[in-house]
Formats: sequence, structure tokens, C-alpha cells
Amino acid sequence: MEYQQVLPAVFVERPNRFVAICMLEGEQVAAHVKNTGRCRELLTPGAFVFLQYHPAAGRKTQYTLTHVKKGDRLVHMDSQAPNRLLEEALRQRKLLLPGLGMPDIIRPEAFYGESRFDFYLEAGEKRAFAEVKGVTLEENGWARFPDAPTERGVKHLRHLARAAAEGYLCYVVFVIQMSGIRGFSPNWKTHPAFGEALLQAREAGVIPLAFETEVLPRRVELAGSVEIDYTKGREKSC
Repeated sequence: MEYQQVLPAVFVERPNRFVAICMLEGEQVAAHVKNTGRCRELLTPGAFVFLQYHPAAGRKTQYTLTHVKKGDRLVHMDSQAPNRLLEEALRQRKLLLPGLGMPDIIRPEAFYGESRFDFYLEAGEKRAFAEVKGVTLEENGWARFPDAPTERGVKHLRHLARAAAEGYLCYVVFVIQMSGIRGFSPNWKTHPAFGEALLQAREAGVIPLAFETEVLPRRVELAGSVEIDYTKGREKSC
């Protein structure tokens, strides 16, 4: 996916979860933040960011915050992008999900019981659900999810496990919105219940996958898979 009219700026403050105040060409501007996570380790005063100039009728701001730089690493901040990146990779046949093969049907926003999963997929007689989680938290080279407790995420894992028990292929796909990552692990310190739910879902047949992304100021693409360490940091959280 590509971004047009991207401009460098400096982050000043975040008065609420939807808005960032940034310094752009010597003036303060308000930018929409398309990520409602805490992102406290990213959006720090003085952080180098990229804003997309995107004026439109009905918008409260003319800019959207798309990227933030953490050290030498550029982190993609658009929480809607992971779904688009996975769908793009599947439709362009750049990615095959294990056990499924090339899907004939890719349907976003599919309901299963009480849950709404990000994708329903079919390949021949095989039926599958995929839930996508965008990851922006990095610690010592490891990507972690979530950055805040997520009961919704736990529920998704439990419902994926239930669907797997009924014969569906089920995937939870962690799209790491940065590159140069050593691996991925659940954030046991922040939400141990999510880590436990991930282990239980895996035992029930859900297939966890993690991919990093190639992040440039004007282009973001799904890149290679990374190692998943399911128990890294678990002992310290107990």
C-alpha cells in the first residue's frame, strides 16, 4: 500500500487518543491518529513522525499521522493497514496460509457465532477464518502484543479455537508494523490472559503466524515471517 503527500514533522503531544499535535514547517498542526492504542513508547515529545496531507470534506484535521521513528526504526501507525496488507498479499498470491493453499474466496468481516473475524476464506472444500492483529510495540528487538489489556483479543482467540474444533482452518496473524525484528511473543507482563489464551488456541488447532513489514515513508508491504516465542517473558509475569 502507498501513501501520497507525506510530510516529515515532529510530535509534540497527544491531547486524546484520536489527535496528535505536531510541529510541521514551524507551525503546530493537528493530525488524526489512526491507532487508538497507548503507543506511549512511540509518541514521545520530540519524536520524528510522518504526516499524510489528506484534506477532505467533514474531516476535523487535514493531516493523518502515519509513521513514527523509534531510534533507527520506522514504525507504521495505521491500525487499519494490517488487514489491508494481508488481504493484498493474499489476493496478489504473494502469501499462502499453511494448510489452505490459494483461496478462491476472500471475504472480509465474517461473522461466526458471537464473533466477527477479519476474514473468511475458502480454497476448494477448505474453509477458514483469519483474525489479524497489528503490532507496534517493540522491546529489545522483540515485537509484543498487546500493548494494553485486550479482552476483545482474548475473546477472538477463544472463538477461533471453537471454530477450529468444528473443522475450520483458523489463523491469528500478527502483522508487525516495522522491520528488523528478532521475533514475536505475547506481552505477558501487560496481559498474561492473552498469552494463556494464545497457548490454548494453538493447542486447539489455531495457527498463529507473525510477519514483519517493510516500512518506508510512502510505501508499506507485508514482508517475511518471524519466529514466535510463546513463553518469552512468561516467568517474569507470574
